[in-house]
Amino acid sequence: MTLGRVNPKFQLEDQGITGLGEVHYNLIEPALIEAALKNGEGRLGRGGAFLVSTGKFTGRSPKDKHVVMTDTVKDTIWWENNAQMSPEGFDALYNDMVAHMGGGTYYVQDLVGGADPAHSIKVRMVTEMAWHALFIRHLLRRPEREALNDFVADFTVINCPSFQADPAKHDCKSETVIAMNFDRKIILIGGTEYAGENKKSVFTLLNYLLPAKNIMPMHCSANHAKNNPVDTAVFFGLSGTGKTTLSADPDRVLIGDDEHGWSDRGTFNFEGGCYAKTINLNPEAEPEIYATTSKFGTVIENMVFDKETRELDFDDDSLTANMRCAYPLEYISNASPTAIGGHPKSIIMLTCDAFGVLPPIARLTPAQAMYHFLSGFTSKVAGTERGVTEPEPTFSTCFGAPFMPRRPEVYGNLLRDKIAKHGATCWLVNTGWTGGAYGTGARMPIKATRALLSAALDGSLSNVEFRKDANFGFEVPVDAPGVPTVLLDPRRTWDDPEAYDRQAAKLVEMFSSNFEQYLPFIDDDVKAAAIG
Repeated sequence: MTLGRVNPKFQLEDQGITGLGEVHYNLIEPALIEAALKNGEGRLGRGGAFLVSTGKFTGRSPKDKHVVMTDTVKDTIWWENNAQMSPEGFDALYNDMVAHMGGGTYYVQDLVGGADPAHSIKVRMVTEMAWHALFIRHLLRRPEREALNDFVADFTVINCPSFQADPAKHDCKSETVIAMNFDRKIILIGGTEYAGENKKSVFTLLNYLLPAKNIMPMHCSANHAKNNPVDTAVFFGLSGTGKTTLSADPDRVLIGDDEHGWSDRGTFNFEGGCYAKTINLNPEAEPEIYATTSKFGTVIENMVFDKETRELDFDDDSLTANMRCAYPLEYISNASPTAIGGHPKSIIMLTCDAFGVLPPIARLTPAQAMYHFLSGFTSKVAGTERGVTEPEPTFSTCFGAPFMPRRPEVYGNLLRDKIAKHGATCWLVNTGWTGGAYGTGARMPIKATRALLSAALDGSLSNVEFRKDANFGFEVPVDAPGVPTVLLDPRRTWDDPEAYDRQAAKLVEMFSSNFEQYLPFIDDDVKAAAIG
């Protein structure tokens, strides 16, 4: 049975997906919530938000992500970072998943990845759960209803959490699987209810396709000055470093909170919504994001709530520290209606330093920017991935290694060339620890981070006195308006300066060891910028 808006020439049957029961095409938010409630997938929350639990998986499963090895992609995939799957394994997986889906009810959303129509792709999302369709309807871009009449997908994503993969038969690693086949233009997701796999599969797809068009895909948030899209800033960083929080500046226009492209025309959001962490969300510090948690259709993931009043507990992380909310971009009052900006004037690289060594902000040369971009130093925040229970120092190249199908230097060279062409100023911002490492020190005050970012973006920070950092060679401001001077020198924040020196030496060695893998592929200026 076909229900909802669909081009009759392009139903699932026309894609070879047959034997299903009811198929609901392009239902809008109220209908999806009705279906999810009927299916017992969650509870209705305050203001019409939808409250769900994702079961045993409350974060991504990067080790279960596979790319199908075909002649078309074998020489362009970064295989050291992307698990292989044979075409035969994928075919068996596809056939078994479609057979498993037989007779079931499914929800189809025809959506778009990319706000710039010159570089967007059409994606058909097929989901077993109605709330997953609601989630991805928020996170991707929604075509006008008339455009659905002749919508033909470039890629199809099938998400069936109730399906369990067979590693021996399907050439994967566990019962959970995310498999990308660029030749067949299909992505299969099974064995996990965590909705983030939906959006990250599309991000990974764009990360592969766009570099071939000289477009830089970026794991970043972005905003621009009011009434001036030319004054655009991008914020690189892994989950938990502050991309969403810091880009949602009420004095600037939000382009997007997580995934963007940088083309010859400027910056554009891949998505149509935001996926924000809600742990310790504060109505005073983050009023716009906080307000979305009680708006109609917002998906509230893995949060503890009062069963009678449905009041959310933002401090209870007993389910996961990776509690989140997903909402459409227009729920943020200062969001850009076009989700398009100019070429980045400022590039912010966010890191969560659990060692307590890095300063709250540092200015980078273009060579240093490429070095820190390729290094991608941060700390995995508890809950973001399975098995991470406390901040874990890591190097995630390009601030998004789990989503990078191509080799890191492909993205690094794109960034270097675009910085050189458009003259962006680059900053490294530490939102992690100060006064000691994790467990001893304290988290960097968000008030100080905001003050430093504001000064960096309006240009005033470039006019203060800087010192050269003894460990990394970048420039650090000696003073800045509204920020205690002691905070700008992390060594002074430690009770034992010699302990800081030992910790700094340890971190420098970690950077050097990690960067050895890139030395054969980079220019001499970046090698010189490596340390010192």
